[in-house]
Amino acid sequence: MPLTMKRKVFLTAAITGAGWTQDKSRLVPRSPKEIADAAIDAAKAGAAIVHCHVRDPETGVPCRDLNLYRELTDRIRAADVDMVLNLTAGVGGDLTFGPTETPMELNAAETDMAGASERMAHVRACLPEICTLDCGSMNFGNGEYVMTNTTGMLRAMGQMMTDCGVKPEIEAFDTGHLWFAKQLVTEGVLEDPALVQLCMGVPWGAPNDLNTFMAMVNNVPSNWNWSAFSLGRDQMAYVAAAALAGGNVRVGLEDNLYLERGVMATNAQLVEKAANLLSNMGVSLMGPQEVRDTLGLSKRAPAGA
Repeated sequence: MPLTMKRKVFLTAAITGAGWTQDKSRLVPRSPKEIADAAIDAAKAGAAIVHCHVRDPETGVPCRDLNLYRELTDRIRAADVDMVLNLTAGVGGDLTFGPTETPMELNAAETDMAGASERMAHVRACLPEICTLDCGSMNFGNGEYVMTNTTGMLRAMGQMMTDCGVKPEIEAFDTGHLWFAKQLVTEGVLEDPALVQLCMGVPWGAPNDLNTFMAMVNNVPSNWNWSAFSLGRDQMAYVAAAALAGGNVRVGLEDNLYLERGVMATNAQLVEKAANLLSNMGVSLMGPQEVRDTLGLSKRAPAGA
């Protein structure tokens, strides 16, 4: 299949993520104010969409506190720069087994399993324009951690997203996740056309080689909107690869902490670097309203407006 460069793309800034990166870089924002400020700076640098998790303001540990999400959402909506808000709905499916011979001795400190309604509580309360739907289960990280999303859980959460008017962003970590995403559309749980994020190079999902990447791309229905990213030093390479293959792009501290070897980055710096790379390729960036028009989104008013 020949590559068809996308000449105008939307850029998503993934601000913090749910990884334990808080002690690896002092530039990873922790409090709702810090996360909102980082999102605003990323939007000023060219990001049309900001994808946000929340963290404990004191420790930086990822969490799913509803009040933190409310504060973050209010700060972003009150900002003097426009952006499309994308909140995670992936937290609450973390299952960490015990040792190999006694796996059901779960690691309680690292296991966070919640029902569909609880995992969606902040989405229903804050009503972002987009929220993520991790469309499958997989081994994750370096230990016994499994990202757990049963088909029943995904159907329930996907229907809640559709019912409250929030656009699901399908997070596809392997081709099977795309298979099930298409099933959700066929069943009417998700609306057609869907929005997909291709997550490349995440242990232990789809590796980030180009053959696998194009297999993922070729499994996305032609009328769907999609974006892609990879981790660490491959982040910027996948900015180019996604645009070349006809998709949109994502960068940010969720996926990569470095601007270059040995130099810690801010989200805004990563967005600026990606924007420059795309510009040199002859690719321009969509603004937030253009993204809304493309994806069929409605901007939410600030609290009290």
